[in-house]
Amino acid sequence: MRKLIMKMSISIDGFVADVNGETGWMFKSGDDHSRAWVLNICASAGIHIMGRKTFEVMASYWPAATNPFAGAMNDIPKAVFTRRGYNPTVKGFSNKLNAKQSSEQGDDFFNREGDLLNSSWTDARVFDGDLLSGIQELKAEPGRPIVAHGGAEFMRSLIETGLIDEYHLITHPIALGAGLSIFNGLSKPCELKLVDAQVFPGGVIAHTYCPE
Repeated sequence: MRKLIMKMSISIDGFVADVNGETGWMFKSGDDHSRAWVLNICASAGIHIMGRKTFEVMASYWPAATNPFAGAMNDIPKAVFTRRGYNPTVKGFSNKLNAKQSSEQGDDFFNREGDLLNSSWTDARVFDGDLLSGIQELKAEPGRPIVAHGGAEFMRSLIETGLIDEYHLITHPIALGAGLSIFNGLSKPCELKLVDAQVFPGGVIAHTYCPE
């Protein structure tokens, strides 16, 4: 049975986004070392999983990206979890990206769209049933770890399943005062054991926890 890994940036007061859902603050304190640490987690995945909203945001960004994370995010298979049916081959979510890049790169961008929205995105597996059973199905398959990406709601739902094997929480040196949490409203306490902590030059601290 393969591992389910959560990777999440978090403020020192426990929020993963501000009250408006914005996360730009997390990019201000990163450095080459902390980014390499996160990249190693992403590249270790056998499949990336996320909720529908996060999937649409990522699918409109990563296919055209050229930064060091692009290979791991584009080449590794995906799965999207949604409460209703979803077709990842529908490219409506990338309209804003298309319009911007078409103006910058010329009309042939649309001829290359199929390459940019490569098969790891358009062939994403869709789970629109019970989250618990979907995760159990993925964990029962052979392969490298499942790495979860997403917003507060999706991550909170994953925590509730009790199936996360490793929590990688990247704590940034900022207090937001208010925002979205992945731990509020849990039906029972989530007891964790700290198994590793690394401090990076930019002030980021990476904590790795496993369930007790």
